[in-house]
Order: sequence, then C-alpha cells, then structure tokens
Amino acid sequence: MGLFNNVEYTNNFIGAKDNYYEAKGVLLGAPMDYTVSFRPGSRFAAKRIREVSYNLEEYSFYCHKDLTDCPFFDAGDLALPFGNVEKSLDIIYQSVAQITKDGKIPFIIGGDHLISYPCIKGVKEKYPDLAVLHFDAHADLREDYAGENQSHATVIGKVVRELGVKDVYQFGIRSGTKDEWEFAQKHTKLFPFSAAEPLLKVLEELKGKPIYITIDIDVVDPAFAPGTGTPEAGGITSKELLDCLKIMSSLNVVGFDIIEVAPVYDISDITSVLAAKVIRESLLMYIK
Repeated sequence: MGLFNNVEYTNNFIGAKDNYYEAKGVLLGAPMDYTVSFRPGSRFAAKRIREVSYNLEEYSFYCHKDLTDCPFFDAGDLALPFGNVEKSLDIIYQSVAQITKDGKIPFIIGGDHLISYPCIKGVKEKYPDLAVLHFDAHADLREDYAGENQSHATVIGKVVRELGVKDVYQFGIRSGTKDEWEFAQKHTKLFPFSAAEPLLKVLEELKGKPIYITIDIDVVDPAFAPGTGTPEAGGITSKELLDCLKIMSSLNVVGFDIIEVAPVYDISDITSVLAAKVIRESLLMYIK
C-alpha cells in the first residue's frame, strides 16, 4: 500500500495493534516544523510522545475502556523531505486521504500546525460537509506571515479560504491580529479564552456532522504545557482539555490531530505526557 512507502517505523504507541487492515483508527506522525514563527522542534514530538505513552495505563477512568480492546494501528512517522514544505504537505495529504479512503480514522501527531491543512484536505475528500473544531491559543487566520502563506499562522485561514470549510469552531483563542478577529466574525465561530463551556453550548448543532478535531497544545496554559513553540499565557487547564475530549465523545469524529508539542522545551516531559494522555483518550472515545 502506498502509505507505507513514506513511513519510518518507530516505537509504537502503547496498546497499538500490528494489523493495519483490521484497525479502525491509524496513528501517524507528521514530523514537519519548517514554518514555525518562534521556536522549532515539534518535528521530534511524535517520537517522544510514543516513548512517554508507556507511563500511562492502557485503561481509562474517563471512559472505562481499555486500549487492549481498541483496534488502532501505529503506522510510524512519515518520511518527509526536510525543508521542502510543498512536497511534505503533499505526502501528508496523500497519506491521510488513503487512511480515510480505507474507512479508518486518522490520528495525526505533528509537527507544526500547518500539517493540519493537508490532513483536513484529505479527510474532506470523503466528507465534503466536514466541520472543524479548532483548539488553540492563536487564531491562525492570517493570509500570510512575513509574506509567506504556507505557515502555521495561516492554517485555519487556508482551511476556510482554500478548502471552503464553512463550519469552523475555534475554542480557547486568546491571541491574534485585528484582521484575524474581524475575519473570524464573518467566517468562523470563535470562542475566546475558554473551551468546555462554549463547546457544550454548540454540541447539539454538531451532532450528525462529520467532525475533524485539531488541537494545538498551546491552547493549554504554559503552566501545564510549557513544551511548545509559541507559548501564550492565559490558557485552559489540562483538565479542561480532557473534559472537552469527553464532551466530544458523542460526536462523529472522522479525523484528529494534535500538534506543536516541542520536547526540547519540555520540563520533565510535562507536555509530552499530556499529549500522550490526550491521544489515549481520543483513541478510546472516538473509535467506536
């Protein structure tokens, strides 16, 4: 299968099965961080998150399920040409589109936030009425950053402008330009500062729609997640993020990513451990 022509195998995430064809979910690393605007290093996230996942139990107190009963496959990390943004984005897109076409849910570990663009593009091919739930400190709605439109600061703007996704919900946002704020008032549903409370309010209108979840770890306050490229004070707690995952368990989640974990800045693996727990809960809650 074409997907495996572009992957490098690493240690599996805890509880992963060894059969792609029987899996309902596929974990895949996208180690690209070429477009960050402050601190690089998120290309090392997938490897470290897998390593610290063995600190976790396979059983979840949140949903009373066990990874031993969760049919997911860890495909390893995509082999991306370092520095070549366009080719890397195409490899990510082709891989996610294949996973989705095969009837499986992609769970992608970034990488900087631009990797979400080809992921959403690949999932949207099968689900044209896709809704995107975006958890982040930053609006990411710019048309360009320093003259470049291929940036982690433009990713959600590209999802709206280029992919034509009409239902974009943004939670926890607390940073952006005036232009981004005004764009959001017309084109997205932006909920600044908090996440769980506004998510509960829109839950009913999301039911029945195919949902893609993208989580920039900097939605969490740097007190709880210091290992990220663009930390922003005033964020949600790690508990609130986990609460949001539980709230979304009733939805039809067809794609998921977690991005911007940068292990080199991570004190005692705090952020990587949080990301591993987010992935564990997401696998258990969204693979039906």
